[in-house]
Amino acid sequence: MLQGLRNAITIPDLRRKLLYTLAILVVFRLAAHIPVPGVDQAALATFLQGGGGAAGFVSILNMLSGGAVERLSVMAVGVQAYITSTIVFQLLTPIIPALQRLSEEGEAGRRKLNQYQYWITVPLALLQAFGQVQLLNNMSGVTVVPNFGFSGENLLPTMTILVAMTAGSMLAVWLGELITEQGIGNGLSLIIFSGIVASTPEGLYRLIGRGAEQGGYGMSALFVALFLLMTALMMFVIVVVQEGERRIPVQYGKRVRGIKMYTGGSQFIPLRINMAGMIPLIFAQAFLQFPGIIASFFVGSSSEGVARFSQGVIDFFSQGTVWYGPIYFLAVVGFTYFYTDMMVQQQDLPGNLQKQGGFIPGVRPGPRTAEHINSIYRRITLVGALFLGTVAVLPWIVDQILNANMLITASGLLIVVGVVVDTVRQLEAQLTMRHYDGFIK
Repeated sequence: MLQGLRNAITIPDLRRKLLYTLAILVVFRLAAHIPVPGVDQAALATFLQGGGGAAGFVSILNMLSGGAVERLSVMAVGVQAYITSTIVFQLLTPIIPALQRLSEEGEAGRRKLNQYQYWITVPLALLQAFGQVQLLNNMSGVTVVPNFGFSGENLLPTMTILVAMTAGSMLAVWLGELITEQGIGNGLSLIIFSGIVASTPEGLYRLIGRGAEQGGYGMSALFVALFLLMTALMMFVIVVVQEGERRIPVQYGKRVRGIKMYTGGSQFIPLRINMAGMIPLIFAQAFLQFPGIIASFFVGSSSEGVARFSQGVIDFFSQGTVWYGPIYFLAVVGFTYFYTDMMVQQQDLPGNLQKQGGFIPGVRPGPRTAEHINSIYRRITLVGALFLGTVAVLPWIVDQILNANMLITASGLLIVVGVVVDTVRQLEAQLTMRHYDGFIK
């Protein structure tokens, strides 16, 4: 791997791509430290350190925004609005015939769909910016952003905050696209990756300080060793599951194209164990926090019964309750099956096989092939769903047993490992084109 990295640095074109990617990430990290006007940073820090209410949901948003929510900077929305827009279009494409026709028109159709996604991102970013500020003001116990609201003299400061956060979101998406087009790796994923990695040194420093307070530097060394051991173990499991796949053999018959005859051959369809990635974690977290967010608007109701019921809803869906972990686990498993089924239906593997003259040995083409593929997918998805469910509730388990927070959550490691593997593969492909030995032997 070190030799492959040295080869990548010595090639002028790859060196330029690497430096360009690094420069864009530095620009994003600098912008992530620019707060919106009028934020009470002390109140925001106190809220994020708590574990109840919507603090867990805000922590997920902070991770996806590259660490910008913890300062409520202009980049607080990050690339989440664009990710939401992409997911919405993925779910709507099989349902709306016009979108399905665009997806089948090749590169021109994909560009048109991307353009629609960019248009939808702007109002989504505006709504998400308003929701984030309202969430912090209503559930933090104190006013994180004073003078926020569409009444009287608050109108101009409110519009300033919303426009700044929306512009920051579009800037983050643009920086990510620049990395994808002219750098190395997936730009949007690298932006999220940079925020997770950037917060690690500060968390490690706090871990060492906590160990020193409890038992001196020997205890600090023990804490660091346990952290490294747990991180290495989680990374190993993540790589094994993320790269795991079930290969279905496919046979192709002889085909005649014009005056040429092509002989048949045997290949395979790789079905990944975890096809959904991080999406079920995001869906499940939003699903669990949504009732508490809605209930927060009625906590101050003049009716004592409504206020008591709203507070009960908030307490029930907070991370400190004993029910939070099991419900979160089941929600992740359910959303994993839902999203995987949507993706499988969108790919239409049986139809593509039939068009290309391929078939699965021992299985009739058409509906039988679809049933065969779906049955295999549902069996292997069980492993991926249980894996994602465990990843989701691992911080909750650690907090229940050890009464401590993880330095890097398993979901954060899932993103880090996925981004690193994808980036290394792209570098490997670039080196292979130039006849160098790459990272992966």
